[in-house]
Amino acid sequence: MDDIPSDTESRLVRIERLLESGGREVAPAWRRVTHGEPRWAVTAAILGAVALQLKLPEPLTLLPFGVLPGLEAVLLMGLVAANPRRVEPRNRRLRSLGLALIGLISLANGWAAAQLVRGLVHGTEGSGAAKLLLTGGNIWLTNVIVFALWYWELDRGGPASRMMGHRQFADFLFVQMQSPESAPPDWEPAFLDYLYLSFTNSTAFSPTDVVPLSRWAKMLMMLQSTVSLVTVVLVVARAVNILH
Repeated sequence: MDDIPSDTESRLVRIERLLESGGREVAPAWRRVTHGEPRWAVTAAILGAVALQLKLPEPLTLLPFGVLPGLEAVLLMGLVAANPRRVEPRNRRLRSLGLALIGLISLANGWAAAQLVRGLVHGTEGSGAAKLLLTGGNIWLTNVIVFALWYWELDRGGPASRMMGHRQFADFLFVQMQSPESAPPDWEPAFLDYLYLSFTNSTAFSPTDVVPLSRWAKMLMMLQSTVSLVTVVLVVARAVNILH
């Protein structure tokens, strides 16, 4: 069996599934109507991003301390109140609310990153190595969460659109989509899959096992890698300089 080519194995698995389903091919979960994914993961990630913003030094905040995190918390409560347990189909107003929430987090973290880079270049930031590394790590981790939220919200029209199977062409190609025999029949991408994609893109500065297919996905991943690379290089370089 070890000598059988992988495509032959895939065909055998497909035939077995056809026999089990009575001769009719069942579409994978990510291509058909399914239940909405549980909300706990994305809610925890947003709360984590809000908590990280509260730890930023005040000179790096866009508005007076606590204003943006407070607004983000209010928007999150509205989304959770509308769909407390699962991400279900929502109207255009709720989708706009979700996009506005992610946009606010992105704006706040982008401003903090820009101010940190500006301060490092002009020598006004980074008087202590430990504080600088903590601030840089804060911005880097928030950046991972922010782009995970964008990937999750935009891939194939968003979680509600994916749940209804409205769009058949994926923006991100996961391994389970290429090799359905390696995943359970009910597998479909959820927020934690996009969080993993965002983390690996921020550490490797390139796609790993998830391939971006659409142009917007490629540009968004390129932007994330750029922000991550600039933040890491400048913060580490300055911290090493301080220690020496």
